[in-house]
Amino acid sequence: MQTLLILVGGLLFFMLAGVPVVYSLGISSILYMLLDSSMTFNVAVIAQGMLNGINNFTLLAVPFFIFAANVMNGGGITDRIYKFANTVVGHLPGGLGQVNVLGSIIFAGMSGSASADAAGIGAIEIKAMRDAGYEDGFTVAVTGASSLIGPIIPPSIPLVLYAVASNSSTGAILIAGILPGILLGAMEMIYVAIYAKIKKFPRERKYSLKEIGASFLHAFFPLLTPVLLIGGILSGWFTATEAAAVCAVYGMVVAFMYGDIKMKDLPGIIYETMKLSVCAIIIVTTANLYGWLVMRAGVPQYASEFISSITVNPTLTLFIIVGFLLLMGTIMDPIPGILIMTPILAPHVMSLGVSPVHFGIIMVLSLMLGLLTPPVGMVLYILQKVTKIPFEQIVKSMVPFYIPIVGTLILLILFPAITLFVPNLFFKGY
Repeated sequence: MQTLLILVGGLLFFMLAGVPVVYSLGISSILYMLLDSSMTFNVAVIAQGMLNGINNFTLLAVPFFIFAANVMNGGGITDRIYKFANTVVGHLPGGLGQVNVLGSIIFAGMSGSASADAAGIGAIEIKAMRDAGYEDGFTVAVTGASSLIGPIIPPSIPLVLYAVASNSSTGAILIAGILPGILLGAMEMIYVAIYAKIKKFPRERKYSLKEIGASFLHAFFPLLTPVLLIGGILSGWFTATEAAAVCAVYGMVVAFMYGDIKMKDLPGIIYETMKLSVCAIIIVTTANLYGWLVMRAGVPQYASEFISSITVNPTLTLFIIVGFLLLMGTIMDPIPGILIMTPILAPHVMSLGVSPVHFGIIMVLSLMLGLLTPPVGMVLYILQKVTKIPFEQIVKSMVPFYIPIVGTLILLILFPAITLFVPNLFFKGY
């Protein structure tokens, strides 16, 4: 029990002390191995435990999805998406707030990242809303909330990593995010409409079908990206991992075709992709070592016994776990959170009959809310950098927009069919 406290408590201590999570994982793992009398400290064991984490074909999807997002953010692609969304929903209550959400839904099918959404199309949306006279609080809040759609709708880097950590079907877990992502967008659009009516925000003019058609053609090839990606996976043309490569190549072709990027821009894009990919892979390696020790120490059994002492009802169990994950999200980035908590929690919920695919969507969305909560909320810092609004003001404005996100989580828990409908159609026995 003492060494177990070192493994779990040590991680929390180092993270709360401000030590980067990758070092917190490594130090906690090494301390556990040194102090556990039942095992011999061996550098080769550490190396093997870390390398096993990245010896996985599915992880190849991560750098390709990152590259695709960087290319899409390279220029006019995000602007085309925004203009199309404006012609479709700009006339609804909330005006550019509705455009903000729809733009994020569309961009989610290309980026797979909340940070990429906030820094890319989010920056365009913020400028447009400010120019139109929307209050800053509403502008940053709707931009932050809508950015969470990115990691849910495929392609999604967090869902790929969950699939690796849980040994689930990558294709099934990616496709499972379609309806929940659309539901999250719909909940946010409803909330924006209600909020806008109370605040009496302006609407954009209603565009004609001809104008909508023109903007659709203007953005046709970027809009085709999620269709190509999802259609290819569902039809069996390529696997989810191969889809990442297709997405990267297609995004580059479209960006060159539109003239949004030049050959001279490629080295910079590749460099940024390499930096982000290396960060992700290093976290995967240390998290895999930590996860192996967690399994060896029997933490999943302790967690299972603790939760079972409260309830064995699958729905109540999911509510308890979501509450825990929401708290974890305030002190830990989503990616390491997924890699650490999946081996601990997934076995228990699966023993209660909960689908690992269903649990994956709930887990990822719960942890992603941490991107909008201090002190580690990355999207909050991106919004602060883009808008120059005081951080405290951004946090205060963000609070009301937790409502549609938490509401979506509740619906997903109560109605598993929302998550499982599409995978059940195309992935038998996943």
